[in-house]
Amino acid sequence: MTLKDDDTFGRRLKRYTKVSLSAGKIAAQLAGDRYLGTSADPSKRAKQFMESLGDLKGPVMKIAQLLATIPDFLPDEYVTELLQLQANAPAMGWLFVKRRMRTELGLEWESKFKSFEKPAAAAASLGQVHRATSLEGKSLACKLQYPDMSSAVEADLKQFKIVLALYEQTNKAVLTKGVFQEIAERLREELDYELEAKHIALYTKILQPKPQVHLPIVHPELSTKRLLTMDWLEGRPLLEMRKASQELRNTIATNMFYAWYLPFYHYSIIHGDPHLGNYTIRDNGDINLMDFGCIRIFTPSFTQGVIDLYYALLNNDQDLAIRAYETWGFQNISKDLISILNRWAKFLYGPLLEDKVQFLDESNSSIAGQKIAGEIHQELRNIGGVAPPPEFVFMDRAAVGLGSVFMHLKAKLNWYQLFHEMIDGFDEKIVGQRQEELIKKCDL
Repeated sequence: MTLKDDDTFGRRLKRYTKVSLSAGKIAAQLAGDRYLGTSADPSKRAKQFMESLGDLKGPVMKIAQLLATIPDFLPDEYVTELLQLQANAPAMGWLFVKRRMRTELGLEWESKFKSFEKPAAAAASLGQVHRATSLEGKSLACKLQYPDMSSAVEADLKQFKIVLALYEQTNKAVLTKGVFQEIAERLREELDYELEAKHIALYTKILQPKPQVHLPIVHPELSTKRLLTMDWLEGRPLLEMRKASQELRNTIATNMFYAWYLPFYHYSIIHGDPHLGNYTIRDNGDINLMDFGCIRIFTPSFTQGVIDLYYALLNNDQDLAIRAYETWGFQNISKDLISILNRWAKFLYGPLLEDKVQFLDESNSSIAGQKIAGEIHQELRNIGGVAPPPEFVFMDRAAVGLGSVFMHLKAKLNWYQLFHEMIDGFDEKIVGQRQEELIKKCDL
């Protein structure tokens, strides 16, 4: 680790100040917009909010996106901006890139490439990607981390913890201690590109039986803890495929289903971030899966709990549902809490419970889901709230995120059959052995 990237008190204090000032400004704007009527154009104010966060860079952007998923926490205009913030983050300039590349690969770094494009091909919360060409002529993607991200993570997490505490004072629906711990752990892992390279190796082995899902090859001689150089995978954004034929859209959705759920049901491992920027689509419907910073490894018993809850809903088995929630780590399970949790579970599992070809949501709209989420949120407040187990955070995020993708595609499939292909014959002991061997092979 270089001194420039050390998580020093001075760098962290500087970050605290920047984030606090921005958060204070935003809070004042929100107060004025909501209570004093100081803004006649909330969409303009929301755009200023997004730009402020984009200038700050770092995990505060990801945290803001998570806040956007909490019902009634922010006005709709802010939610709209935040949900597309990560994909449209402003990139840093060429002088910054040269300094960072020198730090990672040495003074003669440019001689290690045949070409290196100055403008960033993409920019996100923790770093940006540049296209390059290897000395052998291979097209590359160079993922370069922004400076001082260790300090940024700790500073932003401290601010996030304060925001969650304030949230809990006025809204008791979700108790956030476990949520915070899980997000903090995953964010810290995302800073380690050497770990991400191991995650790519892990997923390459897992998805080997599914050639429809493509992963990049890592170039270790051009990679460090903060620079990850991989093959460039050609593909199109998913939203460009919405006007494709029904058959092609169904193929894309099927491949997405395999990409996320084969690792989970065969190895108890999941990609925790189905963000639109983390994959692209080939013309034949194949998937390019690219970002592996947020990988969650579960105990096989957690996966067994997911399957148990499915069968509990399918067979109306209350005892099995309770066992599933207890397996996950839910505490103080009352009759009222079970009823509320089952209502949300029925919404998520709904398309998997009927053996027929159907849209994920027959109305092809997220309005129903938003309505149910809001109602459940209110019901949880009424009973004093719930503390979701830490493992639940990214599992739920993946399920909701993939559901959104399938609705964007208007995919029409037999979800019941796809799901049973994954879970039939599940054996907790065998999955545990399989996971252990794979983790050992990938040195995780």
